[in-house]
Amino acid sequence: MSKRYRSWNVDQPQLLPPSVQELVPEGHLSHFVRDLVRDSLDLSEIVGEYREGRGYPPYHPVMMTALLLYSYCQGIRSSRAIARACEQRVDFMAVTAMQYPDFRTIWLFRDRHQAALEGLFVQVLALCEQAGLVKLGHVALDGTKVHANASKHKAMSYGRMKQREQEYAAQVAAWFEQAAATDEAEDEAHGAERRGDEMPEWVKSKQARLEKLREAKAALEAEAAQEHAAKMEAAESADDGDAPGGDAVSGASGGVQAPEEPPAPNDKAQRNFTDPESRIMKTHDGFEQAYNGQAIVDADSQVIVAYGLTNAANDKQQLIPMIERLFRNTGRLPKEFSADSGYCSQANLQYLEESGIRGYVATGRQKHGSASATGSRESESYTAAMSRRLKQGGHRSRYRLRKQTVEPVFGQIKAARGLRQFLTRGLEKVRAEWGLECTAHNLLKLAAVW
Repeated sequence: MSKRYRSWNVDQPQLLPPSVQELVPEGHLSHFVRDLVRDSLDLSEIVGEYREGRGYPPYHPVMMTALLLYSYCQGIRSSRAIARACEQRVDFMAVTAMQYPDFRTIWLFRDRHQAALEGLFVQVLALCEQAGLVKLGHVALDGTKVHANASKHKAMSYGRMKQREQEYAAQVAAWFEQAAATDEAEDEAHGAERRGDEMPEWVKSKQARLEKLREAKAALEAEAAQEHAAKMEAAESADDGDAPGGDAVSGASGGVQAPEEPPAPNDKAQRNFTDPESRIMKTHDGFEQAYNGQAIVDADSQVIVAYGLTNAANDKQQLIPMIERLFRNTGRLPKEFSADSGYCSQANLQYLEESGIRGYVATGRQKHGSASATGSRESESYTAAMSRRLKQGGHRSRYRLRKQTVEPVFGQIKAARGLRQFLTRGLEKVRAEWGLECTAHNLLKLAAVW
């Protein structure tokens, strides 16, 4: 007796096409994201951009928003990859109702509504609060270096720029002289009206390289001039404070000297030709062209309650702005806060103390004599007090929550969902891309309990 199998006839047409709800199982993430964007998010800022009634109707902006958020939840960021998934994956078809926007449409939508899409983070965070995921009993702050959409080999120091500028200028001048001599020889040999008198093609790339190098060199010089002007302004303010009512510029009798010429940039100052706003930062893989993504994470649910992005490798200047951003997002401050030694400074610890937040910030190696000069208990340095607090807590200190709170979030974003390099360039656009990543992370946390 032969074995019987279920019928499999790929050429058998269906009497009725399947509905969107039948494409993927009930309770799938695609249904959750689509319905949440459609029913729970305020997209009036995006929808309000479409007022013109003429022309071919665009794709529905609510559908496009749901498509982007679901794509980021799946670790798919490239507009071409998203367009391909709309044609090949049934879960994407469940979001788009079997519509297939091309990659240019997806890219233009994301670029046009960059600010509005970044603002969805607060709305999703509010839904997480309603679901009881945001306790703010203990939060942890950390930063992670993410590769920029630029190669570190496309960066050049100011000293190297000066050297290369002279080399390129000499080469271009020599080539122009050679081209002129060649033109004269060809004119004599072939006549002035015949071909052979154009500039050689191999000159153009070096000429363009020289122009781009001079633009980068000028930008570094402008930055150095701005820093110098700020220092001079601060010095003049100090002088005015010492001698109120005095003349701004004195004569030979001895007063404020005429402003000096702005100094040249440091020879080690670098600028990247591909993404000038990215910076060389130290990572686990060595020095890379990168941005520094910041996130404050709730310890109870690993929900991101505030995010930020900077092109500064040092984290010390990010603590206060990040806590202020958390307060704007949630309307309240956390009870406890932890961070690694990269955020430790007197100003930061004082801010935590004055804000009523019990801080647990690693201090690193405590230097001898770090207390204040008076030596009184009340005036003891905040760093020494924090060091003593962590030491007294030992292995039971609340600082132990830091690593298990924020580090797994970066692991989920970078390892599980594959964010190893940003797709966009420029600080503003990269910050919006990081915001979409954080919003998608919170959507996944919300989907797990909804």
